[in-house]
Amino acid sequence: MESGTVLETLRSLEEEALRELGTLEDIDSLETWRVAYLGRRGKLTTILRSVGSLSPDLRRSVGAAGNQVKTLLEEEQARRSDEIEELEVRRRSSLRAIDVTLPGRPLPQGRLHPTTQILREICSSFTAMGFQIVEGPEVEWDKYNFEMLNIPRDHPARDMWNSLWIDQQDADGRLSMLMRTHTSPMQARIMEQTKPPIRLIVPGKCYRYEATDATHEWHFYQVEGLAVDEGITLANLKGTLYEFARRIFGPDRKVRFRCDYFPFVEPGVDMSVDCFACRGEGCRLCADTGWLEIMGAGMVHPKVLAGVGYDPEVYTGFAFGMGPERIAMLKYGIDDIRLFYGNDLRFLRQF
Repeated sequence: MESGTVLETLRSLEEEALRELGTLEDIDSLETWRVAYLGRRGKLTTILRSVGSLSPDLRRSVGAAGNQVKTLLEEEQARRSDEIEELEVRRRSSLRAIDVTLPGRPLPQGRLHPTTQILREICSSFTAMGFQIVEGPEVEWDKYNFEMLNIPRDHPARDMWNSLWIDQQDADGRLSMLMRTHTSPMQARIMEQTKPPIRLIVPGKCYRYEATDATHEWHFYQVEGLAVDEGITLANLKGTLYEFARRIFGPDRKVRFRCDYFPFVEPGVDMSVDCFACRGEGCRLCADTGWLEIMGAGMVHPKVLAGVGYDPEVYTGFAFGMGPERIAMLKYGIDDIRLFYGNDLRFLRQF
């Protein structure tokens, strides 16, 4: 083989390779090009391997020319690779480009559950009057849920709470742990650990074993309130709850207190507000009474105070309990408590 023929073949290969390189648009085709010309079995590699059959003088000149072509093609390959990568970056950027002249897509916004909203309103009303917020366990001992609240074992008052018991027995073989039926156990827990004066509210979830209907749920929230100090009277209770009713239901609300029974208070009362639908004249909402009951309350029973080590001759207190869902139902005209936990967005989006 003559050197002239080989040199012409190299020049022709160089032109062909550069011309094809300029048409490539992606990395995959660039790799195919590299294998075709510079790979172990590529066109240029095949020519360079044939140099060994030339005479020493020709081998030197043809080898130098072949290496120049190889170096040129490798440099052009690297340059084209950079160009293709830059084009790819521009292409991706154009796909992600934001047209600022278009209106933005509306994003779905979450909101607080109506129970959470009314809980915050209730807590805010009482913290403004100097009460603190505390929370307690939802799984409670019989001792705190009943016994320390003046509800001993086998007392008929326990029938007022349909309890969900946990398989935990005491030394006498009796069930001793349950899902709390009210937030009142925190009365005893706090008084056990704290010296008066006490001003607190306890929001939290409660559980009772009962059928659900428009006014009953097996799980619900409750807010318990407690105040203990020297010289606290029923007048303090009435004033506090009256102010609460005005803050939640409006400044024109009237309130009514009637005697009621709760084992851990004496005397016990229930509190009602005048019906805001009929202004006290009587309607279907208030069962033609003109009043809507919102909570139970009373003066802390002396036995409860003595049970935590307080002297009932020195300290007195009041307690109250309400259902936030009940408050929300009255405030917003909701007629079925099951709507709060039905996860129906048509209902939840109204709040």
